[in-house]
Amino acid sequence: MSTVSDHVDVAIAGAGSVGMTLALALKRADPRLSVAVIDPKPVDATRGDDRASAIAAAARRMLVRLGVWPDVAADAQSIDEMIITDSRLRDAVRPVFLRFLGDVEPGEPYAHMIPNDVLFPAIARHALDAGIRTFTPDSVRIFETGDAGSELRLASGTRLSAALLIACDGKTSRLRGLAGIRTVGHAYDQSGIVTTVSHELPHQGCAIEHFLPAGPFAVLPLKGNRSSIVWTERTAEANRLVGLDDFSFEIELARRFGPDWGEIRLAGSRSAYPLSVQIARDLVAPRFALAGDAAHAIHPIAGQGLNMGFRDAAALAETVVEARRIGLDIGSLDVLERYQSWRRFDTLEMAATTDLLNRLFSNDVAPVRLARTVGLGLVDRLPGLKRVFIREAAGLAASSPKLLRGEAI
Repeated sequence: MSTVSDHVDVAIAGAGSVGMTLALALKRADPRLSVAVIDPKPVDATRGDDRASAIAAAARRMLVRLGVWPDVAADAQSIDEMIITDSRLRDAVRPVFLRFLGDVEPGEPYAHMIPNDVLFPAIARHALDAGIRTFTPDSVRIFETGDAGSELRLASGTRLSAALLIACDGKTSRLRGLAGIRTVGHAYDQSGIVTTVSHELPHQGCAIEHFLPAGPFAVLPLKGNRSSIVWTERTAEANRLVGLDDFSFEIELARRFGPDWGEIRLAGSRSAYPLSVQIARDLVAPRFALAGDAAHAIHPIAGQGLNMGFRDAAALAETVVEARRIGLDIGSLDVLERYQSWRRFDTLEMAATTDLLNRLFSNDVAPVRLARTVGLGLVDRLPGLKRVFIREAAGLAASSPKLLRGEAI
């Protein structure tokens, strides 16, 4: 490349919630770090979408530590109870096989639902106020890795050097391919329909996951008499449903929703996303790391996609900052291997778990139905096991990074 015109310690490609949270975590822990975010879209405090995200307790603790939570708390709806049913669409009654109460600690729900158009702008405001640099609208066209750092050429023509390049550029990450990192996984013949509904009766902070033969139908509470819907269907059927007029779509919603919330009305746009599981074979290379969907994409059956990205951000920020404090090269493979070993098992475990759950519940085979009904019933009668499950869903493992425990790096 020609002469480099600028230098940063850390360059992050991708200014979504994970990339911006990672940038904020780095700057909060070490204000002397120069951190740049590069994204094809302008980064400002208004960008977002009309979907909502489930934020697990560990991620909430991180947002509290980073100063973001007060900005979103008024719009955050706690999940105080989780109900799981297993039935066919035509069944008149959907018996409850498993019920979780939502506290992981007294007064601390295991998760909250937050609209994305509230969550992302709050993270962005704090990251920009903390002094991160932005190269937008722009993207990394190519990069070359050397002993002293990586040299990046941006689409705008800007040339930038960085001790460490982090790819948070999504499931189809270009940079992952440029780094020579391959993925394993497969596509499901399923798509996830996402929308928001209003309903006549209050939800009382209750989330419901109806396991239906085509896939799970999740009803996740939002502030007011509103809920976010994450609805898995076979891809052909999902495309048909999304193409219906509003009245017909509401009828299909009501068939799956059940009577608990009274009359249902659409309260947002609807869209369908093809579902797959995809895991990067490596999370790091010399002076390069993957985080968020660039590192792993999993089935939404457990609502852990964004939370997995937040766990990446917490682990990678801690790895980089602690290495810098003791004078190590933050882009060296020896340093980055700590991040990889920290996140590898959790990533593979969650991918395998969600894949197994989807295969187990997205079918109507009689012996399998009987086995899962018995299994859910047994779990419901074992309070100790239920507590283990709820803490795992909340991301509160003993080996969690400091930010996920609510501690400063």
